[in-house]
Amino acid sequence: MQVADLVAAARAGDRRATARLITAVENGTTFVDGSGAPEIARLVKGGDATIVGVTGSPGVGKSTLVSALIAAWREADLRVGVLAVDPSSPFSGGAILGDRVRMADHALDDGVYIRSIATRGHLGGLAATTGAAVRLLEGLGFDVVIVETVGVGQAEVEIASLADTTLLLLAPGMGDGIQAVKAGVVEIADVYVVNKADRPGADGTVRDLRALMSLVRREPGEWRQPICSTVASEAKGIDDLVAAITKHRDWLAGGDHLADKRRRRAAAEIRARVDAELRRRYTVSEELAEQVANGETDVASATRRVLGDTS
Repeated sequence: MQVADLVAAARAGDRRATARLITAVENGTTFVDGSGAPEIARLVKGGDATIVGVTGSPGVGKSTLVSALIAAWREADLRVGVLAVDPSSPFSGGAILGDRVRMADHALDDGVYIRSIATRGHLGGLAATTGAAVRLLEGLGFDVVIVETVGVGQAEVEIASLADTTLLLLAPGMGDGIQAVKAGVVEIADVYVVNKADRPGADGTVRDLRALMSLVRREPGEWRQPICSTVASEAKGIDDLVAAITKHRDWLAGGDHLADKRRRRAAAEIRARVDAELRRRYTVSEELAEQVANGETDVASATRRVLGDTS
């Protein structure tokens, strides 16, 4: 099939066509007719999807929450795309794309498309091509695109540049009460979600978040992050969470915030692709690494040699 045929099929709900388009964008595939990612971008543009990022430490219930959100938005007859990012092994390069298993309830729903993406060594909780995949799903007519990150630490904040609304999940009993008062990933959230709120300590986690927010000075009209308590496995609190996401989207659309978010998203996508291209073009030889390890040269000089800078 040519790109135009694939795009038409994907817009009609053909999952296989959607998968082929995303794969082409990820791998830089050139089709038989000579077209590739640039042609896909030309044909698939526009759209007005709500881009929701879901991040948090491993074990807080991100995939379960995403599944509950899918159900809520499908009940409202919205078309939902999900990009679930999984870490690649630094040894084998492989990835266990397990998030789709937790969302199996939606596997037969034609209004839902779920795609697992391996990081392929990219840092920040996302893959280098996640932004392009988001743009593609938005252009194909999805109403909501959810991006679930790798389980993150405090420094992996790339999702904030990609998503319109970023959800930070916390859970009681996992040290989050202390982590909440630290700088880093907690600062990127547009909505805080205390999941597994039926567990002991949930109220304490909420109090810690409120204490943190009381220390932040905000200008009049600035967004104030709500705290939503959920039990995703039982779909409790999901309606309130959806309402909070909608409220934030309305706040973004009420000024220049949404346009600014989209500009930053494009810039982040370009940077990610540049980083990926640099890793592809430039390699570090064992000989050069040994020279640095033995003290025969320094890292800065070795870097210039790798980049071809002989000055």
